[in-house]
Amino acid sequence: MSQRLEFNLFADYYQFYLQDENVSGDLSESWTQDAVDRLLAVAPGTIGVGTVRNMQVPVVVEIADGVPEDDLSVWDQVNECDLDSPSGKLVIAGCTDYLPDAARIELPPGSYRARIYYGKLNTLSTDGLEGDDRYRIVLWIGPPGPLKVIKQKPKPAATASS
Repeated sequence: MSQRLEFNLFADYYQFYLQDENVSGDLSESWTQDAVDRLLAVAPGTIGVGTVRNMQVPVVVEIADGVPEDDLSVWDQVNECDLDSPSGKLVIAGCTDYLPDAARIELPPGSYRARIYYGKLNTLSTDGLEGDDRYRIVLWIGPPGPLKVIKQKPKPAATASS
């Protein structure tokens, strides 16, 4: 791994963005029901990562030399998608953050694969404000490919109504 960065982001509206500095980052049409279910929306040069809390959440971003080989059993959900960065500068921010002041990640310009990991999603307090949920994104240069749900979090059991 060539780079590891840690952030604490305000996931307003239960999401945060990772996007090329020169794109608009408009995900308004991308948050379909399928995207909400998989906690991931994509648009050219932008990914929106869904969260289980509308609060500050810990996020780790890693720039890797190749496809990560991780133990997926420690994660609740894992998705993979493309992220193009022609500028070589990524912005990471909550969706209501002021983008000129948001953190930047510098990397070689190019086409990347992004693997998004979601952990401890079921640790929320009853009011939904506290939890140990965590998010990790690993980026590596790679050819474009399909959006993939590698591991899906279990759906909550349906309760019988009386």
